[in-house]
Amino acid sequence: MLKSLYTTATGMKAQQTMVDMIANNIANVNTAGFKKSQASFEDLFYVTLQSPGLARGANDSPAPIGTQIGSGTRLNGTTKVFTTGTLEITERNLDIAIDGEGFFAVTLPDGSTGYTRDGGFHLNADGKLVSGSGNVLLPEITVPSDTLEISIDPTGLVSGRTAGSPDTATVFGSITLHRFINPSGMLAVGANVVRPTEASGAPITGQPGLTGLGLLKQGFVERSNVQIVNELVNLIVAQRAYEVNSRAIQASDQMLSTATNIVR
Repeated sequence: MLKSLYTTATGMKAQQTMVDMIANNIANVNTAGFKKSQASFEDLFYVTLQSPGLARGANDSPAPIGTQIGSGTRLNGTTKVFTTGTLEITERNLDIAIDGEGFFAVTLPDGSTGYTRDGGFHLNADGKLVSGSGNVLLPEITVPSDTLEISIDPTGLVSGRTAGSPDTATVFGSITLHRFINPSGMLAVGANVVRPTEASGAPITGQPGLTGLGLLKQGFVERSNVQIVNELVNLIVAQRAYEVNSRAIQASDQMLSTATNIVR
């Protein structure tokens, strides 16, 4: 059986994975805080018929080249690209965008801590700031029920005026941000949430604007960093690569058919 049949099959699988990843990027083009993924591939092991540098010929001189046949490709991994998306103004008091590096920390339903770039917050029945999925922002910030106005400054200080003290600003709490040495090593779990892993390292917590963390912008929301034009170009490239691999399988099949029909 021709080796090219198996080799080109790995190429078709790789391009199918590429298309799946591009489809997910395009599907989340309007997801707040979404970060696009990019795939990387690696070549598979080689069948070495002759190693470079072996002595051959009358003078036993080393061969300048060898003979190696590759076995195809496979997915090496997918990487999240954490460039800042477009900050879109909403004029909603509880919409907060991070201008720079950092994540918001939220409490997940299982009690663990997750991290998100989605700053579209709301107030739950207890007056606590929560994400769109109902996850409580950490550290917890409770807004009194008689609050008339909420203000969030770029460094994370949350304050406002209440009906009981309309002429004096009351501090409700402070938002902290978290960054990671390797954010691409975080585990995406859906609902705009990622979890830290050993690959991402421990969170570095601080005040917005300090220790490499971005500043906050009230009344803005961060859109995804997906560029539709780039994704469409990548989709065309993946589709053409898939077609070329399928052509190679057809060529191998025709060669096998010719070989089997020689005796006829």
